Amino acid sequence: KTQTADDNAAKTRKAEMPKKDKNNGGFKNFLKSRKARHGSIAAAIVAIVIALVIVLNIVVSLLVGRFPNMVLDFTKESSFALENDTIDYVSHIDKDITITVLTTEEKFEGSGAYYIQANKLLEKMESASNGKIKLNYIDLSSNPSISQKYADADWSKNSNMMIVECGDQYRVLTIDDCFEYDKDYYSQYGTYYVTSSLVEQAVVTAILNVTTEDKVVVDMITGNQEQDSSAIKTLLQNNAYQVTDVSLATGDLDEDAKFAILYAPSVDLDEGTVEKISKWLDNDGKYGRNLIFIPTENNVDTPNIDSLLNEWGMQVNPGYVYETSTDRLVSNSSPYIFTVDYTDYYTTGLKNPNIPVVTLFARSVTLSDSSVSHALLTTSTSAGIYPTDADDTWNYKNGITGENINVAAEGVKSNTDNASSKVVVFGSYSMFTSDIMSYNSFNNSGYFMNMINTLADKDNAGITIEGKSMQNAELGITDATTKNTLFVIFVIVVPVAVLVTGIVMWLRRRNK
Repeated sequence: KTQTADDNAAKTRKAEMPKKDKNNGGFKNFLKSRKARHGSIAAAIVAIVIALVIVLNIVVSLLVGRFPNMVLDFTKESSFALENDTIDYVSHIDKDITITVLTTEEKFEGSGAYYIQANKLLEKMESASNGKIKLNYIDLSSNPSISQKYADADWSKNSNMMIVECGDQYRVLTIDDCFEYDKDYYSQYGTYYVTSSLVEQAVVTAILNVTTEDKVVVDMITGNQEQDSSAIKTLLQNNAYQVTDVSLATGDLDEDAKFAILYAPSVDLDEGTVEKISKWLDNDGKYGRNLIFIPTENNVDTPNIDSLLNEWGMQVNPGYVYETSTDRLVSNSSPYIFTVDYTDYYTTGLKNPNIPVVTLFARSVTLSDSSVSHALLTTSTSAGIYPTDADDTWNYKNGITGENINVAAEGVKSNTDNASSKVVVFGSYSMFTSDIMSYNSFNNSGYFMNMINTLADKDNAGITIEGKSMQNAELGITDATTKNTLFVIFVIVVPVAVLVTGIVMWLRRRNK
């Protein structure tokens, strides 16, 4: 009975005690469980990783903003990377340069992908200049008075894009200077459809011009039905030469000019013009002047020009030079387009002497007096000359002499003070057209500017930078080995490694 009474009392006390919340008890138990401990650790790790990624992203963004060269460019055409020539040039600037973009940075980059690319290139120039280049943004619409400061610029059109200045010298760059765009699209819709960026070339050219105080004068001789010489003019102007058109029928060559260029005249010069050129070259016996003559492809009769060249030990011959060595041909369909060899002249200072010069439909240049003249560019011994009077029975083997043929030569006259005047002859004017000189695989523009700079006693070599297109904004991986390696890494190795790691972690947890 006593035991029964005790049991009844215990049951009564148990009944009177408040019941525990099963949910609360379950949650506490869950927190104490192994599953909760592992889950908490996993959640904490995830939170930490996310926080680290956010912090890392912020730090990297700040660093990239401060040091733009930290940005890696994996696009096929290196669309966001500066050319080595640009990096080398801007890193050696010794004057303070200001580049002012005529809008806010947000509006500039908001104009499209090419403007974003342009802004990144400008930032990289600023970073590579060791503090000599300062990049600014000024909203022209909010600061219209800026046009008064740069009064020489044409503000009538809404195409001025940026200003490059050094001291009192400045150059205003327009959209036409900085971009190539579809002209038909613009004329139809009134908006720019950009196809390629020229910003890098335009800015480097502007810097070179505003930092050059005394520009070397080059006179282009006109009035003789010359071929289009705009490509050579642009190349010279881009390299800080002052180019002036001069008609010898009504005037004389500038006394201050160091160069005169006679580019592919279709008619002969008269005797008076030849006499003016000869006197200018002689310079009262002081010499120090240079004439560059480039004949037309047409075999026109030019006895007065021939007489002038003969005084300098050279003769331009009729007919076209052709090449039979297949490793020299640029196009298998034409033996008249081929690469040539350098001689020992004007190769010192070439940035890459391994890149060849190409010539097209060239006329040969004979050395009539080797004591005065020498060759500059020559063919292989497999080249020949196609005569103007050739008929259907002519065999190409008949034109091959087994000797090198000159396609460029130079005549030199010096005085007792070792001052010299020189006449340079290139046998092809087509080798200096814009299409040919725009190819980085040929050294035509580089060789020409290196020769000009050498004759002008200028240290800086010609700067030629290719336009950047973003039509193929893809990774620049072209070789099969690299492609296969990346395929194996990202398609096989990485997924298998992740799978194996997951299985191992699952087995370890299961067996605990």
